[in-house]
Amino acid sequence: MPMRTTSALTMTVAGTAAQTLATFEVTDPATGRTAGLAPDATREQLDDAVASARAAQPGWAALSLPQRRTYLEAMADAIDDSAGELAELVTAEQGKPLPLALAEVAGLSLWLRRTAPLDLPETVNQDDAERLSVTRRLPLGVVAAITPWNYPLGQLSFKLGPALLAGNTVVIKPSGFTPLSSLRLGEILRDVVPAGVVSVITGRGGLGAWVSTHPGFDKISFTGSTATGRDVMSGAGATLTRVTLELGGNDPAIVLPDAGPDEVSEKLFWAAFSNAGQICLASKRIYVHADIYEQVAERLVRLADQVSVGDGRTEGVQIGPVSNRRQYDTVLDLLRDSLEQGHDILTGGLPGPELIAQGGLFIRPTIIGNPPESARIVQEEQFGPVLPLLRYTDVDEVIALANAGEYGLGASVWSADTDAALAVARRITSGTVWVNEVMHLSPLVPFGGLGQSGIGVESGSAGLLEFTERQTITLKR
Repeated sequence: MPMRTTSALTMTVAGTAAQTLATFEVTDPATGRTAGLAPDATREQLDDAVASARAAQPGWAALSLPQRRTYLEAMADAIDDSAGELAELVTAEQGKPLPLALAEVAGLSLWLRRTAPLDLPETVNQDDAERLSVTRRLPLGVVAAITPWNYPLGQLSFKLGPALLAGNTVVIKPSGFTPLSSLRLGEILRDVVPAGVVSVITGRGGLGAWVSTHPGFDKISFTGSTATGRDVMSGAGATLTRVTLELGGNDPAIVLPDAGPDEVSEKLFWAAFSNAGQICLASKRIYVHADIYEQVAERLVRLADQVSVGDGRTEGVQIGPVSNRRQYDTVLDLLRDSLEQGHDILTGGLPGPELIAQGGLFIRPTIIGNPPESARIVQEEQFGPVLPLLRYTDVDEVIALANAGEYGLGASVWSADTDAALAVARRITSGTVWVNEVMHLSPLVPFGGLGQSGIGVESGSAGLLEFTERQTITLKR
Protein backbone atom coordinates (compact mmCIF):
# COMPACT_ATOMS: atom_id res chain seq x y z
CA MET A 1 0.00 0.00 0.00
CA PRO A 2 1.49 3.42 -0.90
CA MET A 3 2.15 5.71 2.01
CA ARG A 4 -0.34 8.48 2.62
CA THR A 5 0.86 12.04 2.03
CA THR A 6 1.64 12.89 5.63
CA SER A 7 1.45 16.65 5.11
CA ALA A 8 -2.31 16.20 4.86
CA LEU A 9 -2.70 14.53 8.26
CA THR A 10 -5.01 16.41 10.60
CA MET A 11 -5.82 16.37 14.29
CA THR A 12 -9.12 14.89 15.40
CA VAL A 13 -11.34 17.06 17.59
CA ALA A 14 -15.07 16.55 18.07
CA GLY A 15 -14.96 13.78 15.50
CA THR A 16 -13.77 16.02 12.66
CA ALA A 17 -10.52 17.30 11.18
CA ALA A 18 -8.91 20.14 13.12
CA GLN A 19 -6.61 22.31 11.02
CA THR A 20 -3.80 24.58 12.19
CA LEU A 21 -1.92 27.38 10.54
CA ALA A 22 1.31 26.19 12.14
CA THR A 23 2.94 22.82 11.49
CA PHE A 24 6.22 21.22 12.47
CA GLU A 25 8.49 18.80 10.65
CA VAL A 26 8.82 15.19 11.70
CA THR A 27 12.26 13.81 10.85
CA ASP A 28 12.87 10.32 9.50
CA PRO A 29 15.73 9.07 11.74
CA ALA A 30 16.98 6.68 9.04
CA THR A 31 17.56 9.38 6.45
CA GLY A 32 17.55 12.73 8.20
CA ARG A 33 14.89 13.89 5.76
CA THR A 34 11.38 15.06 6.52
CA ALA A 35 8.96 12.21 7.13
CA GLY A 36 5.96 14.51 7.19
CA LEU A 37 4.33 17.55 8.73
CA ALA A 38 2.19 17.56 11.87
CA PRO A 39 -0.20 20.23 13.17
CA ASP A 40 1.13 22.40 15.98
CA ALA A 41 -1.91 22.84 18.20
CA THR A 42 -2.85 26.05 19.91
CA ARG A 43 -3.98 26.20 23.50
CA GLU A 44 -7.48 26.95 22.24
CA GLN A 45 -7.50 23.74 20.21
CA LEU A 46 -6.52 21.78 23.28
CA ASP A 47 -9.43 23.45 25.08
CA ASP A 48 -11.71 22.42 22.20
CA ALA A 49 -10.49 18.83 22.36
CA VAL A 50 -11.10 18.62 26.09
CA ALA A 51 -14.50 20.29 25.78
CA SER A 52 -15.62 17.88 23.04
CA ALA A 53 -14.38 14.91 25.08
CA ARG A 54 -16.24 16.18 28.14
CA ALA A 55 -19.43 16.70 26.15
CA ALA A 56 -19.26 13.19 24.71
CA GLN A 57 -18.38 11.41 27.96
CA PRO A 58 -21.84 11.15 29.62
CA GLY A 59 -23.35 9.55 26.54
CA TRP A 60 -20.41 7.19 26.18
CA ALA A 61 -20.60 6.19 29.85
CA ALA A 62 -24.35 5.64 29.52
CA LEU A 63 -23.76 2.86 27.01
CA SER A 64 -23.86 -0.63 28.42
CA LEU A 65 -20.60 -2.50 28.88
CA PRO A 66 -21.46 -4.87 25.99
CA GLN A 67 -22.05 -1.85 23.73
CA ARG A 68 -18.65 -0.38 24.57
CA ARG A 69 -17.10 -3.81 23.97
CA THR A 70 -18.60 -3.79 20.47
CA TYR A 71 -16.98 -0.44 19.77
CA LEU A 72 -13.58 -1.73 20.90
CA GLU A 73 -13.93 -4.67 18.51
CA ALA A 74 -14.87 -2.31 15.69
CA MET A 75 -11.83 -0.16 16.44
CA ALA A 76 -9.61 -3.23 16.26
CA ASP A 77 -11.13 -4.17 12.89
CA ALA A 78 -10.49 -0.69 11.51
CA ILE A 79 -6.88 -0.77 12.71
CA ASP A 80 -6.33 -4.17 11.13
CA ASP A 81 -7.75 -2.89 7.85
CA SER A 82 -5.17 -0.05 7.85
CA ALA A 83 -2.27 -1.98 9.41
CA GLY A 84 0.12 -1.57 6.48
CA GLU A 85 -0.39 2.17 6.25
CA LEU A 86 -0.03 2.68 10.00
CA ALA A 87 3.11 0.54 10.14
CA GLU A 88 4.76 2.51 7.33
CA LEU A 89 4.12 5.70 9.27
CA VAL A 90 5.63 4.18 12.42
CA THR A 91 8.77 3.17 10.54
CA ALA A 92 9.05 6.55 8.81
CA GLU A 93 8.82 8.55 12.02
CA GLN A 94 10.36 6.17 14.58
CA GLY A 95 12.81 4.12 12.50
CA LYS A 96 12.14 0.53 13.56
CA PRO A 97 12.14 -2.21 10.90
CA LEU A 98 8.83 -2.56 9.12
CA PRO A 99 8.11 -6.08 10.48
CA LEU A 100 8.43 -4.71 14.02
CA ALA A 101 6.16 -1.79 13.12
CA LEU A 102 3.56 -4.22 11.77
CA ALA A 103 3.79 -6.18 15.03
CA GLU A 104 3.31 -2.95 16.96
CA VAL A 105 0.11 -2.12 15.07
CA ALA A 106 -1.11 -5.69 15.53
CA GLY A 107 -0.45 -5.34 19.23
CA LEU A 108 -2.76 -2.33 19.45
CA SER A 109 -5.65 -4.20 17.86
CA LEU A 110 -4.92 -7.28 19.98
CA TRP A 111 -5.02 -5.23 23.19
CA LEU A 112 -8.36 -3.75 22.17
CA ARG A 113 -9.82 -7.21 21.49
CA ARG A 114 -8.43 -8.80 24.63
CA THR A 115 -9.38 -5.86 26.84
CA ALA A 116 -12.97 -5.80 25.60
CA PRO A 117 -14.15 -8.89 27.58
CA LEU A 118 -12.87 -7.58 30.93
CA ASP A 119 -15.48 -6.79 33.58
CA LEU A 120 -16.00 -3.89 35.94
CA PRO A 121 -16.70 -5.56 39.27
CA GLU A 122 -19.39 -4.78 41.82
CA THR A 123 -18.62 -5.90 45.34
CA VAL A 124 -21.34 -6.66 47.88
CA ASN A 125 -19.93 -5.56 51.21
CA GLN A 126 -22.99 -6.31 53.30
CA ASP A 127 -26.37 -7.83 52.54
CA ASP A 128 -28.43 -8.63 55.60
CA ALA A 129 -31.53 -7.53 57.43
CA GLU A 130 -29.87 -4.29 58.53
CA ARG A 131 -28.51 -2.92 55.25
CA LEU A 132 -27.28 -3.50 51.72
CA SER A 133 -23.85 -2.10 50.84
CA VAL A 134 -22.44 -2.35 47.32
CA THR A 135 -19.21 -0.87 45.90
CA ARG A 136 -19.14 -0.29 42.15
CA ARG A 137 -16.80 1.29 39.63
CA LEU A 138 -17.49 4.54 37.79
CA PRO A 139 -15.53 6.18 34.95
CA LEU A 140 -13.29 9.07 35.87
CA GLY A 141 -14.34 11.29 32.95
CA VAL A 142 -11.82 12.57 30.41
CA VAL A 143 -8.42 10.86 30.12
CA ALA A 144 -5.26 12.33 28.62
CA ALA A 145 -3.15 9.59 27.02
CA ILE A 146 0.41 10.89 26.63
CA THR A 147 2.53 8.47 24.63
CA PRO A 148 6.29 8.24 23.96
CA TRP A 149 8.31 8.03 20.77
CA ASN A 150 9.71 4.52 21.09
CA TYR A 151 6.31 2.80 20.54
CA PRO A 152 3.91 5.50 19.36
CA LEU A 153 1.01 3.07 18.84
CA GLY A 154 2.20 0.22 21.03
CA GLN A 155 2.18 2.29 24.19
CA LEU A 156 -1.30 3.50 23.33
CA SER A 157 -2.42 -0.13 23.68
CA PHE A 158 -2.27 0.11 27.45
CA LYS A 159 -4.35 3.28 27.61
CA LEU A 160 -6.96 3.50 24.87
CA GLY A 161 -8.95 0.28 25.31
CA PRO A 162 -9.08 0.23 29.13
CA ALA A 163 -9.98 3.92 29.36
CA LEU A 164 -12.80 3.58 26.82
CA LEU A 165 -14.13 0.31 28.23
CA ALA A 166 -14.38 1.93 31.65
CA GLY A 167 -16.59 4.68 30.19
CA ASN A 168 -14.07 7.49 29.80
CA THR A 169 -13.36 9.55 26.71
CA VAL A 170 -9.74 9.97 25.59
CA VAL A 171 -7.56 12.76 24.25
CA ILE A 172 -4.36 11.34 22.75
CA LYS A 173 -1.24 13.47 22.85
CA PRO A 174 1.65 11.66 21.09
CA SER A 175 5.32 12.59 21.27
CA GLY A 176 6.33 15.46 19.05
CA PHE A 177 8.95 13.14 17.54
CA THR A 178 6.37 10.56 16.40
CA PRO A 179 2.92 12.13 15.90
CA LEU A 180 2.12 10.89 12.38
CA SER A 181 0.81 7.40 13.15
CA SER A 182 -1.40 8.71 15.96
CA LEU A 183 -2.81 11.41 13.69
CA ARG A 184 -3.71 8.81 11.10
CA LEU A 185 -5.21 6.59 13.80
CA GLY A 186 -7.46 9.47 14.85
CA GLU A 187 -8.61 9.89 11.26
CA ILE A 188 -9.41 6.19 10.99
CA LEU A 189 -11.40 6.14 14.23
CA ARG A 190 -13.59 9.12 13.28
CA ASP A 191 -15.91 6.76 11.43
CA VAL A 192 -15.86 4.14 14.19
CA VAL A 193 -16.64 5.85 17.52
CA PRO A 194 -19.00 8.74 18.36
CA ALA A 195 -17.65 12.26 17.97
CA GLY A 196 -15.52 13.39 20.90
CA VAL A 197 -14.89 9.91 22.28
CA VAL A 198 -11.35 9.75 20.83
CA SER A 199 -9.44 12.95 20.02
CA VAL A 200 -5.85 13.37 18.82
CA ILE A 201 -3.93 16.58 19.31
CA THR A 202 -0.29 17.19 18.40
CA GLY A 203 2.37 19.80 19.00
CA ARG A 204 5.80 20.61 20.26
CA GLY A 205 6.99 23.04 22.84
CA GLY A 206 4.38 23.78 25.44
CA LEU A 207 1.66 21.28 24.55
CA GLY A 208 2.80 18.66 27.06
CA ALA A 209 2.75 21.16 29.90
CA TRP A 210 -0.64 22.46 28.79
CA VAL A 211 -2.03 18.93 28.93
CA SER A 212 -0.57 18.05 32.33
CA THR A 213 -1.90 21.26 33.91
CA HIS A 214 -5.27 21.40 32.12
CA PRO A 215 -8.14 21.40 34.64
CA GLY A 216 -10.43 19.58 32.21
CA PHE A 217 -8.66 16.23 32.54
CA ASP A 218 -9.73 13.77 35.20
CA LYS A 219 -6.83 11.39 34.59
CA ILE A 220 -3.43 11.54 32.92
CA SER A 221 -1.91 8.29 31.73
CA PHE A 222 1.70 9.02 30.84
CA THR A 223 4.51 6.86 29.49
CA GLY A 224 7.96 8.39 29.18
CA SER A 225 11.06 9.38 31.09
CA THR A 226 11.17 9.66 34.85
CA ALA A 227 12.17 13.33 34.64
CA THR A 228 9.17 14.20 32.48
CA GLY A 229 6.94 12.01 34.64
CA ARG A 230 7.83 14.14 37.65
CA ASP A 231 6.81 17.24 35.69
CA VAL A 232 3.50 15.62 34.72
CA MET A 233 2.79 14.67 38.32
CA SER A 234 3.66 18.16 39.51
CA GLY A 235 1.37 19.75 36.93
CA ALA A 236 -1.48 17.39 37.76
CA GLY A 237 -1.11 18.04 41.46
CA ALA A 238 -2.65 21.50 41.25
CA THR A 239 -6.06 19.99 40.47
CA LEU A 240 -5.50 16.57 42.11
CA THR A 241 -5.81 14.97 38.68
CA ARG A 242 -5.19 11.26 38.95
CA VAL A 243 -2.09 9.90 37.22
CA THR A 244 -0.65 6.64 36.03
CA LEU A 245 3.04 6.97 35.26
CA GLU A 246 5.03 4.30 33.42
CA LEU A 247 8.56 5.65 33.54
CA GLY A 248 12.17 4.71 33.05
CA GLY A 249 14.04 1.61 34.07
CA ASN A 250 17.55 0.21 34.30
CA ASP A 251 16.45 -3.39 34.10
CA PRO A 252 18.95 -6.03 35.21
CA ALA A 253 19.27 -9.55 33.84
CA ILE A 254 20.97 -12.17 36.03
CA VAL A 255 22.39 -15.23 34.29
CA LEU A 256 23.02 -18.04 36.78
CA PRO A 257 26.01 -20.38 36.30
CA ASP A 258 23.95 -23.34 35.10
CA ALA A 259 22.38 -21.42 32.21
CA GLY A 260 23.45 -22.79 28.84
CA PRO A 261 25.29 -20.13 26.81
CA ASP A 262 23.88 -21.47 23.56
CA GLU A 263 20.34 -21.46 24.95
CA VAL A 264 20.32 -17.97 26.44
CA SER A 265 22.67 -15.82 24.34
CA GLU A 266 20.36 -15.03 21.44
CA LYS A 267 17.48 -14.31 23.82
CA LEU A 268 19.71 -12.00 25.84
CA PHE A 269 20.90 -10.25 22.71
CA TRP A 270 17.38 -9.32 21.62
CA ALA A 271 16.41 -8.54 25.20
CA ALA A 272 19.01 -5.79 25.04
CA PHE A 273 18.97 -4.67 21.39
CA SER A 274 15.44 -5.09 20.05
CA ASN A 275 14.12 -1.74 18.78
CA ALA A 276 17.73 -0.50 19.00
CA GLY A 277 17.53 -0.87 22.79
CA GLN A 278 14.76 1.73 22.99
CA ILE A 279 12.38 -0.19 25.25
CA CYS A 280 11.66 0.67 28.86
CA LEU A 281 11.64 -3.05 29.75
CA ALA A 282 14.78 -3.95 27.77
CA SER A 283 17.65 -5.63 29.60
CA LYS A 284 19.96 -2.69 30.17
CA ARG A 285 22.66 -4.38 32.27
CA ILE A 286 23.36 -8.08 32.08
CA TYR A 287 25.13 -9.86 34.94
CA VAL A 288 26.68 -13.19 33.91
CA HIS A 289 28.29 -15.63 36.32
CA ALA A 290 32.06 -15.89 35.93
CA ASP A 291 31.82 -19.60 35.07
CA ILE A 292 30.08 -18.85 31.75
CA TYR A 293 30.90 -15.17 31.23
CA GLU A 294 33.41 -15.69 28.42
CA GLN A 295 31.15 -18.09 26.51
CA VAL A 296 28.15 -15.75 26.72
CA ALA A 297 30.28 -12.72 25.79
CA GLU A 298 31.69 -14.48 22.74
CA ARG A 299 28.24 -15.43 21.50
CA LEU A 300 26.79 -11.98 22.08
CA VAL A 301 29.66 -10.36 20.20
CA ARG A 302 29.16 -12.74 17.28
CA LEU A 303 25.46 -11.87 17.11
CA ALA A 304 26.23 -8.15 17.30
CA ASP A 305 28.71 -8.40 14.45
CA GLN A 306 26.29 -10.34 12.25
CA VAL A 307 23.13 -8.30 12.75
CA SER A 308 21.96 -5.97 9.99
CA VAL A 309 21.61 -2.28 10.93
CA GLY A 310 19.98 0.21 8.58
CA ASP A 311 16.83 1.76 7.19
CA GLY A 312 13.84 -0.12 8.56
CA ARG A 313 12.20 -0.19 5.12
CA THR A 314 15.07 -2.25 3.69
CA GLU A 315 14.35 -5.95 3.61
CA GLY A 316 16.50 -7.90 6.02
CA VAL A 317 17.34 -4.99 8.32
CA GLN A 318 17.02 -6.12 11.94
CA ILE A 319 17.92 -2.98 13.88
CA GLY A 320 16.98 0.53 12.82
CA PRO A 321 18.32 3.90 13.91
CA VAL A 322 18.08 5.63 17.23
CA SER A 323 14.75 7.40 16.97
CA ASN A 324 15.75 11.05 17.35
CA ARG A 325 18.77 13.30 17.55
CA ARG A 326 18.33 14.05 21.25
CA GLN A 327 18.46 10.37 22.21
CA TYR A 328 21.23 9.66 19.73
CA ASP A 329 23.37 12.31 21.41
CA THR A 330 22.54 10.87 24.84
CA VAL A 331 23.70 7.40 23.79
CA LEU A 332 26.86 8.74 22.15
CA ASP A 333 27.66 10.71 25.30
CA LEU A 334 27.50 7.53 27.40
CA LEU A 335 29.58 5.68 24.82
CA ARG A 336 32.24 8.40 24.72
CA ASP A 337 32.39 8.33 28.51
CA SER A 338 33.11 4.61 28.44
CA LEU A 339 35.84 5.15 25.87
CA GLU A 340 37.39 7.94 27.94
CA GLN A 341 37.30 5.71 31.04
CA GLY A 342 39.11 2.96 29.17
CA HIS A 343 36.32 0.40 29.30
CA ASP A 344 36.68 -2.72 27.20
CA ILE A 345 34.63 -2.29 24.04
CA LEU A 346 34.02 -5.89 22.95
CA THR A 347 32.29 -4.85 19.71
CA GLY A 348 30.68 -1.80 18.17
CA GLY A 349 31.68 1.65 19.33
CA LEU A 350 31.23 5.11 17.92
CA PRO A 351 29.65 5.18 14.44
CA GLY A 352 32.22 4.87 11.68
CA PRO A 353 32.28 6.62 8.30
CA GLU A 354 30.10 3.98 6.63
CA LEU A 355 27.27 4.44 9.11
CA ILE A 356 27.57 8.22 9.15
CA ALA A 357 27.48 8.31 5.34
CA GLN A 358 24.01 6.74 5.40
CA GLY A 359 22.66 9.98 6.87
CA GLY A 360 20.70 8.32 9.67
CA LEU A 361 21.10 8.03 13.44
CA PHE A 362 22.72 4.61 13.34
CA ILE A 363 24.79 3.00 16.09
CA ARG A 364 25.86 -0.62 15.77
CA PRO A 365 25.11 -2.86 18.78
CA THR A 366 27.88 -2.14 21.24
CA ILE A 367 28.89 -4.39 24.12
CA ILE A 368 31.07 -3.08 26.92
CA GLY A 369 32.92 -5.80 28.80
CA ASN A 370 32.75 -5.74 32.58
CA PRO A 371 32.84 -2.00 33.28
CA PRO A 372 32.98 -0.90 36.94
CA GLU A 373 29.63 -0.92 38.71
CA SER A 374 30.07 2.83 39.26
CA ALA A 375 30.33 3.53 35.52
CA ARG A 376 27.70 5.76 33.96
CA ILE A 377 26.81 3.08 31.42
CA VAL A 378 25.83 0.82 34.34
CA GLN A 379 24.17 3.39 36.57
CA GLU A 380 22.22 5.33 33.93
CA GLU A 381 19.49 4.17 31.58
CA GLN A 382 21.06 4.24 28.12
CA PHE A 383 17.86 3.61 26.11
CA GLY A 384 19.90 2.70 23.08
CA PRO A 385 22.06 -0.03 21.52
CA VAL A 386 24.91 0.00 24.07
CA LEU A 387 25.05 -2.79 26.66
CA PRO A 388 27.25 -3.31 29.73
CA LEU A 389 28.02 -7.01 30.24
CA LEU A 390 29.04 -7.59 33.85
CA ARG A 391 30.79 -10.48 35.55
CA TYR A 392 29.80 -11.72 39.03
CA THR A 393 30.65 -14.64 41.32
CA ASP A 394 28.34 -14.35 44.34
CA VAL A 395 24.55 -14.59 43.94
CA ASP A 396 23.78 -12.55 47.05
CA GLU A 397 26.03 -9.75 45.84
CA VAL A 398 24.53 -9.69 42.36
CA ILE A 399 21.00 -9.52 43.77
CA ALA A 400 22.06 -6.51 45.82
CA LEU A 401 23.53 -4.89 42.70
CA ALA A 402 20.37 -5.63 40.71
CA ASN A 403 18.28 -3.95 43.41
CA ALA A 404 20.54 -0.91 43.71
CA GLY A 405 19.48 2.39 42.20
CA GLU A 406 16.26 4.34 41.95
CA TYR A 407 14.46 2.26 39.32
CA GLY A 408 12.32 -0.84 39.70
CA LEU A 409 10.56 -1.54 36.42
CA GLY A 410 11.53 -5.02 35.23
CA ALA A 411 14.18 -7.70 35.63
CA SER A 412 14.93 -11.21 34.43
CA VAL A 413 16.65 -14.34 35.73
CA TRP A 414 18.11 -17.04 33.48
CA SER A 415 18.83 -20.59 34.60
CA ALA A 416 18.36 -24.26 33.73
CA ASP A 417 17.10 -24.75 37.29
CA THR A 418 13.70 -23.07 37.51
CA ASP A 419 13.52 -23.47 41.29
CA ALA A 420 16.86 -21.68 41.71
CA ALA A 421 15.76 -18.97 39.27
CA LEU A 422 12.46 -18.43 41.08
CA ALA A 423 14.29 -18.15 44.40
CA VAL A 424 16.40 -15.34 42.93
CA ALA A 425 13.41 -13.70 41.23
CA ARG A 426 11.53 -13.42 44.52
CA ARG A 427 14.39 -11.38 45.97
CA ILE A 428 14.47 -8.78 43.18
CA THR A 429 12.74 -5.46 43.74
CA SER A 430 10.93 -4.60 40.53
CA GLY A 431 7.38 -4.51 39.25
CA THR A 432 7.90 -7.53 36.97
CA VAL A 433 10.49 -10.30 37.06
CA TRP A 434 10.68 -12.78 34.17
CA VAL A 435 12.35 -16.18 34.35
CA ASN A 436 14.01 -17.44 31.16
CA GLU A 437 12.34 -14.77 29.05
CA VAL A 438 11.94 -11.00 29.12
CA MET A 439 9.51 -8.30 28.01
CA HIS A 440 6.57 -10.68 27.73
CA LEU A 441 3.40 -8.62 28.21
CA SER A 442 -0.24 -9.65 28.05
CA PRO A 443 -3.52 -7.73 27.93
CA LEU A 444 -4.58 -9.84 30.91
CA VAL A 445 -1.52 -9.27 33.12
CA PRO A 446 -0.85 -6.01 34.99
CA PHE A 447 2.57 -4.41 34.85
CA GLY A 448 4.02 -1.30 36.39
CA GLY A 449 7.10 0.03 38.09
CA LEU A 450 8.35 0.49 41.63
CA GLY A 451 10.32 3.43 42.95
CA GLN A 452 11.18 5.98 40.29
CA SER A 453 9.87 3.69 37.55
CA GLY A 454 6.31 4.81 38.01
CA ILE A 455 2.99 4.91 39.79
CA GLY A 456 0.08 2.57 39.11
CA VAL A 457 -0.23 -0.34 36.71
CA GLU A 458 -1.38 -0.94 33.16
CA SER A 459 -3.14 -3.88 31.49
CA GLY A 460 -5.26 -6.62 32.99
CA SER A 461 -8.14 -6.09 35.38
CA ALA A 462 -5.94 -4.00 37.66
CA GLY A 463 -5.00 -1.73 34.75
CA LEU A 464 -8.66 -1.33 33.82
CA LEU A 465 -9.54 -0.28 37.35
CA GLU A 466 -6.92 2.49 37.16
CA PHE A 467 -9.38 4.28 34.86
CA THR A 468 -12.21 4.13 37.38
CA GLU A 469 -13.13 5.40 40.80
CA ARG A 470 -15.00 3.61 43.55
CA GLN A 471 -18.49 4.46 44.66
CA THR A 472 -20.20 2.72 47.56
CA ILE A 473 -23.99 2.76 47.83
CA THR A 474 -25.51 1.80 51.15
CA LEU A 475 -29.18 1.10 51.71
CA LYS A 476 -30.51 1.11 55.29
CA ARG A 477 -33.28 -1.40 55.58
